Amino acid sequence: MKNITKLGLTALAGSLVASSAFAGAMSVSGSAKITHASADETEVQGNSFSNSKGLSFSGSGELDNGWTVSTTYSMTNSAFSSSQVTIDMGDQGTVGLWNNANGAGINKYSDVIPTAGEQVWDDSDTDDNGLPLHDNDNMIGYNGTLAGFGVSIAYVNGGSGAKEGGASDSSWALSYDGLMDGLTLGIGAGENGTTQDLSTMYVKYTAGSITVGYQMSEVDNTGSTADEEANHIGASIAVNENLSVSAGRHEVDMGAGKVDEESTGFSASYTMGSTTIGFVANSTENVAGTAASDDSYREIAVSFAF
Repeated sequence: MKNITKLGLTALAGSLVASSAFAGAMSVSGSAKITHASADETEVQGNSFSNSKGLSFSGSGELDNGWTVSTTYSMTNSAFSSSQVTIDMGDQGTVGLWNNANGAGINKYSDVIPTAGEQVWDDSDTDDNGLPLHDNDNMIGYNGTLAGFGVSIAYVNGGSGAKEGGASDSSWALSYDGLMDGLTLGIGAGENGTTQDLSTMYVKYTAGSITVGYQMSEVDNTGSTADEEANHIGASIAVNENLSVSAGRHEVDMGAGKVDEESTGFSASYTMGSTTIGFVANSTENVAGTAASDDSYREIAVSFAF
């Protein structure tokens, strides 16, 4: 029995030594955030102070052929937030599976307008109106370069709530930055099951510390006149290495029988080491296309990264 036990321990020790030859590592990072938020005066606010925390586990390792496998699992306030597993194939691009994360396809480029904090529709547009998004639960995707173009493709088998053999979600996006320094052009399209056709195109230009962007998107609802056409413009300025500010406007034509939804906002952030102080002021007029249904949101937050 002693010899058998010794043999087992020797084998276990040998396997542990052998496993150390793999070029892999795991790490944990976290964040904490204290927020003071002010909602529209017509809303029930409650306590305007809150705190949140985030935790992210990440790891990567190199395969025998030189490819790199990476994974990330993130939580917010102890609840699942998102996860992903990707394989970086070098010049051949990256393939992956993203869960509750917009890692590929049109979702990745649904809103590319530069911001120093949050997008202008955030917390005041109740339904992300005008944004070309499809389901991102366990989304398979690819990101790479082909003939000078950035290529991004996404596919979701069955989509959210679909029965076996039901409609799937898919999309693609192309980007190109070879015309002139600082200029990027992009276009994308996709399907949200059988209910929506999605499309977008954008242009971004960076000159020194200033970045400006303009984006047009459409969400066509099958069998309905309630289509959404969005125009989004914005700019951000890196005042110095610590301070950034941005402003923008997002307007959505909500279709027949509704008025245009108009969101405007301003953001600023100041970073000192691992600490960031952020300010957001957003407002939306005619929320969801309903006349005189307005909303506003103000936020001051202090975030710490660990």
